[in-house]
Amino acid sequence: MIARRALVLGATVLAGCSVLPDRPYQESRRYLLAPARPAADTPRRGAPVLLVRVMRAAPGLDQRGLRRVEPDGRVTLAFWDEWASPPAEGAEEALRRWMLASGLFSAVTAPGSRLAADVIMEAELVRLAALPARGEAQAALSVLVLSSPSRDVAAEARPLGQILAEGTAPLTGGADPAPAAMAAAMSQALGAALADLERKLAPLLQPATGRR
Repeated sequence: MIARRALVLGATVLAGCSVLPDRPYQESRRYLLAPARPAADTPRRGAPVLLVRVMRAAPGLDQRGLRRVEPDGRVTLAFWDEWASPPAEGAEEALRRWMLASGLFSAVTAPGSRLAADVIMEAELVRLAALPARGEAQAALSVLVLSSPSRDVAAEARPLGQILAEGTAPLTGGADPAPAAMAAAMSQALGAALADLERKLAPLLQPATGRR
């Protein structure tokens, strides 16, 4: 009798566990963070080699969900709309492609490359969000630029400068823009930040170029 009651209770528990959630399943939508430089410039003869290290992410920017800043300053994260990869990874790949297309460098390498570098970049993604109340998206990178000791093994890396690169892009859709519009605006804002980085970077490269 006891065994029978245990079986009935077990069946009841299993039935309770099999109850479907009230909300229907919703598939996540993913977007690319991949701004591209409008045109590629040819590097001049003797242009330095750049090593881009793994990009870090500021707190909160290590999550894939699209970030939205509300009028009161609260930051909300989309559950079903996200980047195809962690935003710092997408921004790092965009940085590599942009620097290669800028014509400032003869090559752009990643950690582990056997090609000796003249310049090193250590970057952090510090801002990437949509601000519907302001009708814009914002992006920012903090970049430390170093001269590489690879040409002189007895020397230590020397800082050439630190750059805060910022960019904005218009955001359409009023107070409640579509996720696709937010993703597109944030990608454009990152492109504007990379263009700002390129402008601020050129004057810092003369010491690194002069020693080749």
